Amino acid sequence: MKRRREMEKQCSSELRSTIDELSLLVVMKLKHHHHHHLHHDSDPVAADDLPNNTHIPTKPFLSICSFLLHLLDKIGPTMAVLRQDVQRNILRLEKMHESDPVLYSNVVEILKKEASEGTSRKITSCSKAFVWLTRSLDFTATFLDLIGNDLEVNIEEAVKDAYEATLKPWHGWISSTAYRVALKLVPDNKTLIGILISEAKDRETLIDELKSLTSLLAPFLNELHTVLETYELHKIKAT
Repeated sequence: MKRRREMEKQCSSELRSTIDELSLLVVMKLKHHHHHHLHHDSDPVAADDLPNNTHIPTKPFLSICSFLLHLLDKIGPTMAVLRQDVQRNILRLEKMHESDPVLYSNVVEILKKEASEGTSRKITSCSKAFVWLTRSLDFTATFLDLIGNDLEVNIEEAVKDAYEATLKPWHGWISSTAYRVALKLVPDNKTLIGILISEAKDRETLIDELKSLTSLLAPFLNELHTVLETYELHKIKAT
């Protein structure tokens, strides 16, 4: 019995734990912000410093990105293109983080390092990984928003609209073609919503959780985009 409860808990908890992760992030950031103000009030602010020493904790950021992998698995194998991309980028940042867990506990430090070395735009850079993860989170937020507003929404349409609003503008012909093929194979509404509802316990809970998640994601994504603009990474395109 206990084992089954554990399994059920595990199942229902992906959406839930991402909400917790994001809520925790808010608290962490407030603490960090406060801590910085205590210590650095008299320090002159470095020119390249973002507003109030922007801190994007690497590990929480990556676990929020991992939630996207779970979601893509539920949408099904059609989303393999995006899934591989997300996974590759998560691994790239994880590797960099492991090389110096203290310094790189803040994504911004990784971007700073690459900017100073002039490697930000290299195909395998962490800066690029961060750009695409941010855009993939944009896709997630938009997609979940569409579902949250209407559980009867056509999933294929929702994926397509979310893709066109967030990823497509940055994709070249090759990427767009891969996605166009993928979109034709998206599961029907009943399948996906069925899975999500069964994990959330019921429709109401699912709607509440989707709303909580998208409202927490919005300010976080704004901050990620501010960082991208500061490091002039926001216009990077794919082939």
